[in-house]
Amino acid sequence: MDLTTMKKAKDHVGELVKIGVWVTNRRSSGKIAFLQLRDGVFYFQGVLLKSEVGEDLFEELKNIPQETALIVEGTVQKNDRSPIGVELLIKSAEVLGGSHDYPITPKDHGIDFLMDHRHLWLRSHKQHAVLQIRNEIIKATYDFFYDNGFIKIDPPILTGSAPEGTSELFHTEYFDQDAYLSQSGQLYMEAAAMAFGKVFSFGPTFRAEKSKTRRHLIEFWMIEPEMAFTNQDQSIKVQEEYIAYLVEAVLEHCQPALAILERDQELLKTYTQLPYPRISYDDAITLLKDNGFDDIEWGDDFGSPHETFIANHFSKPVFIMNYPKAIKPFYMKAAPNRDDVYLCADLIAPEGYGEIIGGSERETDFDQLLANIKAKGLSVEEYGWYLDLRKYGSVPHSGFGLGLERMVTWLSGTEHVREAIPFPRLLHRLYP
Repeated sequence: MDLTTMKKAKDHVGELVKIGVWVTNRRSSGKIAFLQLRDGVFYFQGVLLKSEVGEDLFEELKNIPQETALIVEGTVQKNDRSPIGVELLIKSAEVLGGSHDYPITPKDHGIDFLMDHRHLWLRSHKQHAVLQIRNEIIKATYDFFYDNGFIKIDPPILTGSAPEGTSELFHTEYFDQDAYLSQSGQLYMEAAAMAFGKVFSFGPTFRAEKSKTRRHLIEFWMIEPEMAFTNQDQSIKVQEEYIAYLVEAVLEHCQPALAILERDQELLKTYTQLPYPRISYDDAITLLKDNGFDDIEWGDDFGSPHETFIANHFSKPVFIMNYPKAIKPFYMKAAPNRDDVYLCADLIAPEGYGEIIGGSERETDFDQLLANIKAKGLSVEEYGWYLDLRKYGSVPHSGFGLGLERMVTWLSGTEHVREAIPFPRLLHRLYP
């Protein structure tokens, strides 16, 4: 009999199947034992009856150590209390890989201990569920952009310039030149959009930011679409449709994971209702001041408490529109009839999860972009290729970037972004 998975077997109640599993826990009472099993996709229960398997195998399995690897053969049977609706009545089992003194036991462990054992912590119910949601968001991202006529373009990871300056970049030597690990593929995606119209990238980015907040990673993954012949309003429509699509995909395909995480699915459903509210930066400052925030003035960037209050005020994701030029990058287009703000927007997630998207309409005028580069003290020579895009068929274009780990953290209801990536790179943590 060929090996299968419980994902396939759950639709074959009453049939005999063979599955490769790991034991996550067990308990026994008299002539019956219950094994909590994991096959890499689902967690499910294996029922062991002494009368079915014989005394020797029953005694072996009822005391089997945590994370022992088995091949089990059994009959799929209904169990309405199971998150997947079935369990396995075990008929026989073969030990493939032993396990002794597994360090992560069913008790509380400190976060440093768990991070030191991240290679094993991935096997736990919660971590497994969070990363299944991550996987669904990745799949849904490709589906959304391909279905909407985008083409995937891969920007370089090593760059000679930086979209937002070099102060928080990892420096390296590229033979006899300075180079940096990319903090964004956006500038390259603008070049790609001038060739292909609608493009997106999906890859790792790096920020040498000495931050230890629950929202920050040193290495993280970004989805960065760029669209020719698209203004800021049109871009925002794509952004909210994309977010709603991701939420719907997680709700449809990640039911067991959401149940393990005890995520409020009715609340998630409200995040699929479009359009999302919009508030100008100016009005957001007024809203904060009217509600007792005396630690912010016009021209300041928002901190975590400010973003949390604004998003919770609307109880939905909210776009904050048109930030001051001084706190945003050089490549953005100025708002009409305003010389102090850009045509840009950040999408703030509710429930305290903060910014998940940053986007803008891009500056298309050569002279203005050149002036912006000089004003920021950046090298005109390094950005020569980027300026070329404004010389040869420049068109209105817009784009945005979504941080994958922040999206995963929000939809999974997880406390810290470090759990939204398999092996997080944090300040002072490069192991495992």
